[in-house]
Amino acid sequence: MGIYASILFVSNIISNLAPASFPVPAPVIGMILLYSLLSLHIIKVEWVDSFGAILINLIGFLFVPSGISLAANLGIMKAEGLQIVTVIIISTIILLLVTAYTVRFFIWLKRKHPVHLKKTKTAKSVPVHVLSRAKGEN
Repeated sequence: MGIYASILFVSNIISNLAPASFPVPAPVIGMILLYSLLSLHIIKVEWVDSFGAILINLIGFLFVPSGISLAANLGIMKAEGLQIVTVIIISTIILLLVTAYTVRFFIWLKRKHPVHLKKTKTAKSVPVHVLSRAKGEN
């Protein structure tokens, strides 16, 4: 939990220092920081796995305020419901298209620059460049 608190603290500072023209919420910056630290192997997955499982178990509870807010503002939904649904549908279509083309790009990139895999003693396939680094080769 200390890792999460530290990342949230740093992301809150970054969010407050960011210019007003770039308003990014502290939790979003925190997710980017956590992903970066995990990708760079500065933080190990084992260190955050147990608390992450607790948060996943609580995710339904975390959406309760949103549901209450939605129920409290049913008048807005009645007046602007069609516009809200239209925006949701259009943004969902855009999201699906961006996701599809991103996946298509990465598949093309993988075919253009394939990573050669080599079996290890544990029968897992790992990229060859990882094995060469582990053996001290460059």
